[in-house]
Amino acid sequence: MKWVYLAAGVILALKMLFLPNPAADFGPNSIVDTIVRESGVVNSVSAIILRNRLYDTIFEVIVFTIAILGASYLLANDKPALEIHRFQDQPSLVLARLGATISALVAVELAIRGHLSPGGGFAAGVAGGTAIGLIAITSSPEWMQAIYKRWHAATWEKISVLLFIVLSVITLSGFELPHGELGALVSGGIVPILNFLVAVKVALGSWAVILIFIRYRGLL
Repeated sequence: MKWVYLAAGVILALKMLFLPNPAADFGPNSIVDTIVRESGVVNSVSAIILRNRLYDTIFEVIVFTIAILGASYLLANDKPALEIHRFQDQPSLVLARLGATISALVAVELAIRGHLSPGGGFAAGVAGGTAIGLIAITSSPEWMQAIYKRWHAATWEKISVLLFIVLSVITLSGFELPHGELGALVSGGIVPILNFLVAVKVALGSWAVILIFIRYRGLL
């Protein structure tokens, strides 16, 4: 059987090297143009994620939520770390906080305008989580935890998930907001709202995971 597998692998490699893929002919109206026209969103990727395959995206958000709960459950019985490692030298502080500022600005831009330009809710959440992580590695863990509790970040994370699921179910039921003018900030119906909720969820969820690993592992 090994020779069969080897022959199959060689044939597949030769196919990829010497046989070109047939070019798809979508006619005068391409799939991208159709998606943009039907969704009212310039960024066709956001339109696909938050409209055409919204059912899949719902469960992606739920899986991310379960992952956060799993991290908390996995480390619940561990003892908090006795020593927290973080950068304290001045060059690292300056670079980390500069990077956090840039990442935070990118997160806001992608969360608000993700339906108009490359990016979206997940990318915005990752940028926001990166900003929080850079602050965390240069700040006191007690200070980070105090801010997390003061702003009720855990509550807002749960609210964003519930709102996302409710609005997604309403959208999948056939109800849509007016698309507005194509290319305008207020356009695309429900897509910009879902985009913003995903960004909030991912950023706050990343914050929760960062605090958990700092507390129980002493580092990120």
